[in-house]
Amino acid sequence: MTYAITQTCCNDATCVAVCPVNCIHPTPEERAFGSTEMLHIDPRACIDCGACADACPVDAIFPVDALAAGQREYADINAAYYEGEASPSAGGEVDGPNFHVWGEPVFGRSLPSDFGPLRVAVVGTGPAGMYAAQDLLLHTAAEVTLIDRLPVAGGLVRYGVAPDHPATKKVGDVFSRFHSHPRARMHLGIEVGRDVTAEELAAHHDAVIYAVGASADRRLGIPGEDSPGCLSATAFVAWYNAHPEAVAQRVDLSAERVVVVGNGNVALDVARILVADPEALAGTDIAAHALEALRASRVREVVVLGRRGPGDAAYTRSELLALKHLPGVELVVDDHDPRTGAAIDGAGAGDRAGLLRGLARVRTDAASPAPGRGTDRRIVLRFHSEPVEILGDGDARAVRVTAGGGTGGGGIGGGGTADLGAGLLLRAIGYRGLPVPGLPFDEAAGTVPHEGGRVAGLPGSYVVGWIKRGPSGGIGANRTCAAETVGTLLADAVAGTLPAPTGDAKAFRRLARQRNRRVVDARGLAAIERAERDRGRRERRPRVKLATVEELVATARSGRLLRLTR
Repeated sequence: MTYAITQTCCNDATCVAVCPVNCIHPTPEERAFGSTEMLHIDPRACIDCGACADACPVDAIFPVDALAAGQREYADINAAYYEGEASPSAGGEVDGPNFHVWGEPVFGRSLPSDFGPLRVAVVGTGPAGMYAAQDLLLHTAAEVTLIDRLPVAGGLVRYGVAPDHPATKKVGDVFSRFHSHPRARMHLGIEVGRDVTAEELAAHHDAVIYAVGASADRRLGIPGEDSPGCLSATAFVAWYNAHPEAVAQRVDLSAERVVVVGNGNVALDVARILVADPEALAGTDIAAHALEALRASRVREVVVLGRRGPGDAAYTRSELLALKHLPGVELVVDDHDPRTGAAIDGAGAGDRAGLLRGLARVRTDAASPAPGRGTDRRIVLRFHSEPVEILGDGDARAVRVTAGGGTGGGGIGGGGTADLGAGLLLRAIGYRGLPVPGLPFDEAAGTVPHEGGRVAGLPGSYVVGWIKRGPSGGIGANRTCAAETVGTLLADAVAGTLPAPTGDAKAFRRLARQRNRRVVDARGLAAIERAERDRGRRERRPRVKLATVEELVATARSGRLLRLTR
């Protein structure tokens, strides 16, 4: 028996580190690691020890014999990755008693003995920031100040991962261990540029790491885009994940069709949530207001528009294949290319061959739904179609699309237009970073200029995550990204180029509380966690999220006061 990695793989690569026979690839040292959709286990080399499954932070690894019906194809996906390879190492080595490929020894990070502990601020408590904090707390003697503009930690783990992917959210449990670390101090609800300046933050720390992500969305640039019936997928995801800034967001689900523009995993996420059975979502941590709206929803069809062909789709094969197993949902593939009438199977395979094979299987299955399943809802993947205008008087009533890709931005043109009736259009065409007051900013890329994570022209300031490299890569990609940034920071410490702080940790705490009386610390965060889980137990859900800043702050304060009076 062997193990297989399944859909929820986050590319964290913890499994690679614990595998005794080097059978999981690509590794962080291999070129393909930066672009891989998921990691794969070589069935010829796996010795069935289970170390990878024990270490996986998102429960994505299972024995092949124990795979559920909807996951069995991942055994083939793992095996197919190694077709033509000669050995367990996926590189042709290893033919002797040592299973593992031995390279140069790697030891934990440490500062020279003549260095005192560094004091480092990490701005942002999502995956990028927490991987950086974890690296510093585990491998150095650094003291870490965790800062977030929201009064609760988690970032995209809390507010970006779809509620029907609970295994992926488990990586948050790994990060939460460091919230109350003895060398960590937490200041939630503090925003750089509003409550404190970048200069003040730097003056109280040896170094500052910015992990602020890419919170804005890209626009379509078409007429009608500012109508109430057109939303960003960013806002929609925040709405169903109970983000405090999205609770009041108006989401109209009264029409039978919704159009989603985009061909990435976020587009599939929102499409899946829109047609999922609300009672299945009732067992997740979806926002209470979103669950109520979805129960009353009239949406029966979600059309996912792709400007180019299926070979250019950006969503991962694992997320695509997951759509095949949605109860009561039909999946239809429409390669709307009037020039050739090309079948999905034959559309230029190239390096997207695996994805195209997945699309072909989806098309076959959609044509013959499972007996007795019934399909009253559907997702349509429509390719070679580009939105050019949102029609309607106030709210969206239809989306005009080119039938053949349009003429702008690489479309193929020549196919005329068609109007798709829709009550809502969601644009899921990418994220974009926003400027951080006090830091340089590249408007074209939406990132902070840097070299190996070191902010250009600002000694002692660093970036990690999407604000560093742009909005690409999943949760696990931030681990390698953080390792590079922390390595650069420590190299600067060794070289003596970090500016000396003029204030200490106590002075910063006083400054933070002077500027914002509603700061939440680690004890307040623990109170929020207890309250949400208690509410969840009463409703048989993993948690019921507090959805406003006022609720979060009040719960943090009440929990702290209760603790002090005991």
